[in-house]
Amino acid sequence: MDIAVLVKQVPDTYGERKLDESTWLLDRAASDAVIDEIDAKGVELGLQLAEKHGGSVTVVTMGPDGATDALRKALAMGAEKAVHVSDPALAGSDAVATSAVLAAALASISPQVVITGNEATDGRTASIAAMVAERLGWPSVTSARTVSVDGDTVTAERVIEGGFAEVSAPLPVVISVHEKIGEPRYPNFKGIMAAKKKPVTTLTAGELDGVDASILGTAGAATQVVEGAPRPPKAAGEKVTDDGTGGEKISEFLVAQRLV
Repeated sequence: MDIAVLVKQVPDTYGERKLDESTWLLDRAASDAVIDEIDAKGVELGLQLAEKHGGSVTVVTMGPDGATDALRKALAMGAEKAVHVSDPALAGSDAVATSAVLAAALASISPQVVITGNEATDGRTASIAAMVAERLGWPSVTSARTVSVDGDTVTAERVIEGGFAEVSAPLPVVISVHEKIGEPRYPNFKGIMAAKKKPVTTLTAGELDGVDASILGTAGAATQVVEGAPRPPKAAGEKVTDDGTGGEKISEFLVAQRLV
């Protein structure tokens, strides 16, 4: 079973994240970049399926040169190889263009299963899995908390409000994983060293079949940010000195804020 896992390098959620005030795009240089945690969980699922059913795991990303670090993390976990689509023309691309590029990259390696996180922490569109599946003409199973494969059928527990629903789909299939899928393994020293020698194929947008260059980048995006404003600084809180009426003052404050 050939498995491809889509991964993305994102700003560390524990660091400072901000927008570039000249473009209102994410300022990726403002904080450390890491592999998205939900994508690492997708890599874990891919490795588990390959270990159980045989086959290989290829990780795929679209991003600037530095995104190779996210690929190396996945390779250190156990993936065999990687594909990196890197092209200055892709900067600022929206989800529509991103899905077109990723679908074309996936078509070039012909996997049977594509795995991705249900949404990236820097975009939160939760749309890439469905878009990629539509472009490939495959079924999609989204927000999965468990996944099993029996022959040519994938069965999953899909997280829904108040519980889960059991769904199934034939191969080939696109699967997006929910955060409840489980924790990813931690790369050991042997894996980290081995990752340095594993192949990473780098492609430009022009080397992918069927990608319309007119939809790429900020200029080709279907949506545009027309206005923005920096996040206001945190205001100082209100301090209550208890002079015997502290309780009343706190009650008045809570009432004024409509908290009680």
